[in-house]
Amino acid sequence: MWTLAGQGCWRRCALAAWATRAVRRGLPAPRPAPTRGAAAESKPPDRSYSSADRKEKIDMSRFPVENTRNFSIIAHVDHGKSTLADRLLELTGAIDKTKNNKQVLDKLQVERERGITVKAQTASLFYDYEGKQYLLNLIDTPGHVDFSYEVSRSLSACQGVLLVVDANEGIQAQTVANFFLAFEAQLSVIPVINKIDLKNADPERVEKQIEKVFDIPSDECIKISAKLGTNVESVLQAVIKRIPPPKVHRKNPLRALVFDSTFDQYRGVIANVALFDGVVSKGDKIVSVHTQKTYEVNEVGVLNPNEQPTHKLYAGQVGYLIAGMKDVTEAQIGDTLYLHKQPVEPLPGFKSAKPMVFAGMYPIDQSEYNNLKSAIEKLTLNDSSVTVHRDSSLALGAGWRLGFLGLLHMEVFNQRLEQEYNASVTLTTPTVPYKAVLSSAKLIKEYREKEITIINPAQFPDKSKVTEYLEPIVLGTIITPDEYTGKIMMLCQARRAVQKNMMYIDQNRIMLKYLFPLNEIVVDFYDSLKSLSSGYASFDYEDAGYQTAELVKMDILLNGNIVEELVTVVHKDKAYSAGKAICERLKDSLPRQLFEIAIQAALGSKIIARETNLIFVTKPGLYGNIWRKGWNQENKEFQKKQEVLLVVSPVIWVTQKCTAKLKLSGMVHDGEGSIHSLTISNYQKLSFS
Repeated sequence: MWTLAGQGCWRRCALAAWATRAVRRGLPAPRPAPTRGAAAESKPPDRSYSSADRKEKIDMSRFPVENTRNFSIIAHVDHGKSTLADRLLELTGAIDKTKNNKQVLDKLQVERERGITVKAQTASLFYDYEGKQYLLNLIDTPGHVDFSYEVSRSLSACQGVLLVVDANEGIQAQTVANFFLAFEAQLSVIPVINKIDLKNADPERVEKQIEKVFDIPSDECIKISAKLGTNVESVLQAVIKRIPPPKVHRKNPLRALVFDSTFDQYRGVIANVALFDGVVSKGDKIVSVHTQKTYEVNEVGVLNPNEQPTHKLYAGQVGYLIAGMKDVTEAQIGDTLYLHKQPVEPLPGFKSAKPMVFAGMYPIDQSEYNNLKSAIEKLTLNDSSVTVHRDSSLALGAGWRLGFLGLLHMEVFNQRLEQEYNASVTLTTPTVPYKAVLSSAKLIKEYREKEITIINPAQFPDKSKVTEYLEPIVLGTIITPDEYTGKIMMLCQARRAVQKNMMYIDQNRIMLKYLFPLNEIVVDFYDSLKSLSSGYASFDYEDAGYQTAELVKMDILLNGNIVEELVTVVHKDKAYSAGKAICERLKDSLPRQLFEIAIQAALGSKIIARETNLIFVTKPGLYGNIWRKGWNQENKEFQKKQEVLLVVSPVIWVTQKCTAKLKLSGMVHDGEGSIHSLTISNYQKLSFS
């Protein structure tokens, strides 16, 4: 008893001392622990208090429109966007200067683990320059092509961009793509040459590249080292001088654009908004153009980089808004918010993201279907580029067909489901969306359109029903040292690509443009390109529509039964090599059974490839105690056992650790290549009737 009393006394004293120091620092004091006994029947922890109770509110009226700048940082992967954002946060006092400031705006666990930016993040910076205080709204964007939709949405809230280029690597493929996104949006572009502290840095060469490719004078480039903080303050000054203030009207009725949103289980939807007109404050009643529902604003504020409540948000400013939206479907990215009884013309939203890759997603346990459905809804609120369609499978049960912008996007989405919502799923082999032009009026009436889109290979229509098949194509940009040009051209030709342009960006680097069928580049093309160029080439692509193609549906059969999850669509010329590769991978990956498994690839009724998975055990060792039985007796019993397994229970067991590395349709290059994996849950039955 004395020991327990001593511990309780020590804890109360420690909490009191910590609370005293916390008050001095302006932090909230900890809540006292409930006492034991009758008074211990305390209420559950109150989590309803908002961040307004925790921080002093900022008066945003101190920042007129002419002292406001909205800008974004864009660059190729690993050129230093997030590091530059860290230095800007330090210079403006948003965060303390410490050695631990690495990727401060990369808040997701998957971002820190992979070292890449996945979600665009906002931060409001307060900066004094020439006797005036400026509000600089910064948006840090991803650099990978799979997350280009995040970049385009972020640019809609900006008037200018910082185009960061590595002083060692120079202009890369995603640098070009991001520049033209900003150019089409008519934004001011400030070129920033980063990493000048590197041993092999050549900023003068990069200046010439920028001038040749983007037609930006070399004297407008700012040379910095974000890692060391060299000349970073000149970037802030350039933002003030070169980027114009937003063109808005604060006296007009409210018009706010929702450009991002997240879901908090205690406060509901938190919407990131950019105000184009008017003012919004706590207590205002606002209406969504999309849902026509009315909400009361509970809290407004800015991100600095964490939530910082304010009294109001004014036109030209970027911040967050909480209005009691409890359903994830109520906050649509691209929606316009306006004051109740003051309707306005909706702002132009965002062009819908076009999925490049589709994959089936199923819960490992069907009892978790509703939980997974809720998790997907909440995550797609934060990542609106993912499309969701209901789907079902005989082997895997009820699930969804999800569309992604690329394989990395798919992997990150799956990883976020697991980390943020503790949801384990089964993903099927990814495919690309094909189209088919129907041949008869009866079919057109049945499908209600002449041209149908196929996102599930199992639903690929027969040739007799269509006039032609169409496959998606993309315009790819490759930037590489000229010594690898020949090898890369051969790789592109093997992937059915058509060359469109070739240009030297300096004496040693060349930019190639090709039209690729999407299914030829979406899985392993990037890896092959990096391998051929010793890691120096970069690649980016954009949608270029559809083209006519000779496509066929290839079925994969196990013991004569079609497995829907393994059906693929391939180009006619690559059907044999693709089928052979898949059968070989399945033979090596599937665990052996008590009976032989015939693995076949078929085009309709024609078998084009076959492999056989051998029996699990040898005949003499089936039962043990061989000395008690004769060979003939054991052989007969083995045959009977085999017949029972094949006739009565035609089931094949596959373990989760066994990943059947299956190539995406038509991806086989010279009969080899990396093949994307299909993982099936632990001891998941694949039943065939």
